[in-house]
This record gives sequence, C-alpha cells and structure tokens, in this order.
Amino acid sequence: MSGLTLKQANTIIEGAIAKAREMKIKPLSVVVLDASGNIVSAQREDNASMFRFDVALGKAWGAVAMGCSSRALGKRAKDNPNFFLTLAATAKGKFLPQTGAALIKDAQGNILGAAGASGGTGDEDEACCAHGIEQAGLKADASA
Repeated sequence: MSGLTLKQANTIIEGAIAKAREMKIKPLSVVVLDASGNIVSAQREDNASMFRFDVALGKAWGAVAMGCSSRALGKRAKDNPNFFLTLAATAKGKFLPQTGAALIKDAQGNILGAAGASGGTGDEDEACCAHGIEQAGLKADASA
C-alpha cells in the first residue's frame, strides 16, 4: 500500500475549493491528513475566517483517528456525548466529531487519510471534500 502523495493532497484541495465555488458557499479551509494524522497539505481561501483551519483539521483528524467519516462520528457522538467529550479532551482539542470530513481510500479500500473542510454547512463541507477526493482518483468515504 502506498501512502497519500502531496500531489494527490493538493488535487483534493483544488477540487474541494472548486466545488465550493460552484456551490457558492463561504470561503473554505481544507486540510488533508495522511493515515497517521499528519498534515500533507492545507489551504485557507482568501477571506475564510481565522477559525476555519482548526475546525477543518479537527474534522479530518477525528475521521482518520477513528477510521470512519466525520458524519458517522457525529451520529455516534449523539448517542454517547460524554465519551466523545472525553475523546476531544484526550486529543487536546484536535478531535471534532462533526460532519464535514471524508476518509480517503485507495481502490482496495485501504485508508490513506482524511480530508476535512470548514466554511459551509457540514453537508456542504463534506460534499466539497468528497468531490476533491474523487478528483484525485481516490475513493471518498463519507458514509454514516
């Protein structure tokens, strides 16, 4: 299994931002992490608010750390909020179980990382990430 490349990560971000402009949503921050939670690439659109990067990072980090989409994490958090508050505290605030990130998988279904975005609604952010992942020739997992 090969890892996520910088070129793929940048393609994901370019595709996510293009989708955001098509959808006419607020300026995004997009973060792409590898399977170990390391930042491969990140960009903040002009005029995106200062908090967008941290939110996008938290969504992507939670997804890759738990091996499922941020949508699935959000659903789980509703059923067990204390556990998820504890996870966020343990992760020193990097863990955000909110819709807006998708796992990045290869053709065999191996997790390569996650992409997270912040700027629109959770659904809009997720759609932008999924589009970017597909533009990079990879599979997006945003399933609940």
